[in-house]
Amino acid sequence: MRSFLKKFYLFFIFVLLYAPIITLIVLSFNSSRTRAKWGGFSLKWYAALFENEQILQALYNTLLIALLSALIATVIGTMAALALNSMKLRTRTFWMSMVNIPMLNAEIVTGISLMMLFIALGNFLSMFGGSVTFGFTTILIGHITFNLPYVVLSVMPKLRQVNPSTYEAALDIGASPVYAFFKVVLPDIMPGVLSGFLLAFTLSLDDFVITHFVKGPGVDTLSTKIYSEVRKGIKPEMYALSTLVFVAVLLLLLIINYKPKTKKAGNTSEKY
Repeated sequence: MRSFLKKFYLFFIFVLLYAPIITLIVLSFNSSRTRAKWGGFSLKWYAALFENEQILQALYNTLLIALLSALIATVIGTMAALALNSMKLRTRTFWMSMVNIPMLNAEIVTGISLMMLFIALGNFLSMFGGSVTFGFTTILIGHITFNLPYVVLSVMPKLRQVNPSTYEAALDIGASPVYAFFKVVLPDIMPGVLSGFLLAFTLSLDDFVITHFVKGPGVDTLSTKIYSEVRKGIKPEMYALSTLVFVAVLLLLLIINYKPKTKKAGNTSEKY
């Protein structure tokens, strides 16, 4: 009985998690526009998706902003982690606390703060004939800002595991500091850098609140586009888009989880 209850509870959790996704996938193949009626299997919403320029533009903006913000945040965050790691303990503790503050803040606080900052900067630049236009650039800056702490926290543990003697040995045999970093330090911290990049990319794809406050008219990401569509009624093309995104993420997870197994199998065969 106890074993049955455990299995039933696990099954119930999976139903709660995946029932909405399965419903969405089913509706993406429904030829009827209404969700209350099954009109037969059809791929017309997938065809309509690739003809809808607004949704495709929102998807393009989302992927481009996520990629650029993740890359820039990874570079700046890695440099910040290197600087923090070289500081004394008390100084490093203080600055690490400062790094953690944006993560503890509610997203709406960060979003409003960035919006007010851009407005204040625009008022200041207006005295010299300049301006700040809310749009792609402000969204990119906002995403870089909230991604930085996650990159720093991903890289710091790997930096603490690096043996400083190897870097010093590279300097002793004539390597320049830059060359020694790229040949000795970077390979050791690369797992932390990659995890920071992937985390930043994922958070940027998923963000709505901060994007909503720093975006301008005519510039949308998928999250803000879907939010605006909800007011008028969600188009069936959104079901098709969400299905494609879910399948892409699922395939990526399967590939990532399959690779270590193949490596282990290869190592075992070589061993024996």
